[in-house]
Amino acid sequence: MQRYFIAPSQFDADRVTIDGDDAHHLARVMRIQTGGRIVVCDGERREALAEVSEIGADRVVARIVEERPASAREPRWRVTIAQALPKGDKLETVIQKGTELGAYAFVPFEAARTVVRYDNRKEEKRRSRWTRIAKEAAEQAHRGRLPQVEEVQSWGALLRRIPSCDLALLCYEAQGGAPERGIGAALRRFGAQPRAAGQADILVIVGPEGGFTPEEAEQAEAAGAVSVGLGARILRTETAGMAALTCLMYESGEMGGA
Repeated sequence: MQRYFIAPSQFDADRVTIDGDDAHHLARVMRIQTGGRIVVCDGERREALAEVSEIGADRVVARIVEERPASAREPRWRVTIAQALPKGDKLETVIQKGTELGAYAFVPFEAARTVVRYDNRKEEKRRSRWTRIAKEAAEQAHRGRLPQVEEVQSWGALLRRIPSCDLALLCYEAQGGAPERGIGAALRRFGAQPRAAGQADILVIVGPEGGFTPEEAEQAEAAGAVSVGLGARILRTETAGMAALTCLMYESGEMGGA
């Protein structure tokens, strides 16, 4: 069944209105008919099963049939991926796959070895595209929440964010593949026990293609982050965050962990 994220203002007491690209997709691509059913979600609190009652040129109206809990498919651990800006369209891959796996939010940032320098003049356009990718991935994965893609941050701003998290993990290849330096060990050391921790805010920090500098690793650790390894192999920047996120989903019990 098709799922669409819409603004809270598009919900009324007993119906929803879908417009813009979503209405076009529903009417022209999916060729929905009157009486067809869809799932709509405001991305935060409200989700509903709705039955289409009107199909217009630029909007679709549907009657709410059943209210559902929007958080039913959301992980208890809120994992934010802080990703150093990579080359090409790699960030789009991180956002798409991370959303499917359950990421809470994404924070692009500039590191010392970032090759691509962000152009503020293009910020609105690129961020709009990243947000759209997160929305489409959230719909495909039947998420109950739409992950936020934040503005590009400096390294200093990211460091100031670390103390506010329950746990910040710096994915650092210098830690190697020793089990005592992995994510599981970091969770046990800091008390985030699987299934028992309830909600936790976890920040996963991933470097650019050239990795973090030793100075950046020291700064992150001084701010409260824990450096962790992701195995004996060197992962691409677009792979590292997904590997860490998968480990965290497993350890939290989302994927059958202990």
